[in-house]
Amino acid sequence: MAQKKKKTITPSAVVNRRARFDYELGDDLVVGLALTGPEVRAARDGHVQLKGSFVTIRSNELWLNNASFSLKLAQKGEPGARTIDTAPRKLLAKRKEIDSLQAKKQAGSTIVPTKLLTGGKYIKIVIALGKGKKNYDKRETLKRRDQSREAARAIKNI
Repeated sequence: MAQKKKKTITPSAVVNRRARFDYELGDDLVVGLALTGPEVRAARDGHVQLKGSFVTIRSNELWLNNASFSLKLAQKGEPGARTIDTAPRKLLAKRKEIDSLQAKKQAGSTIVPTKLLTGGKYIKIVIALGKGKKNYDKRETLKRRDQSREAARAIKNI
């Protein structure tokens, strides 16, 4: 009798939670991502970290910098061996979108990746324009979050 394959649950999105804390995010844009085979496998398995990554515009192209892809090594005798790759990756966007991002970046905004979508046929990344928060804004965010937790806890205990 054949054994049933164990079904693994793969995450459909990798979220950059740190971006929401460090930046006041504006409008989002969903763009494609040019990846190789091992990078696609790492993304589908959820072995990607967007913390500390950012998007630059070089020669009228968008590039994702500092995103960590944990790639499997094809070495004998070491099952599950991985290496971290932070090489820049090209983002696929329309010319009009790139031009509008470039104009807003000149005004002082930063382009930050917020989410990596792996649910469909293609792997896409959600980028947003962000304006950096000051330390007092970050403290205010933490204070608001704690107050909402306290209120939810109080409502639950009633």
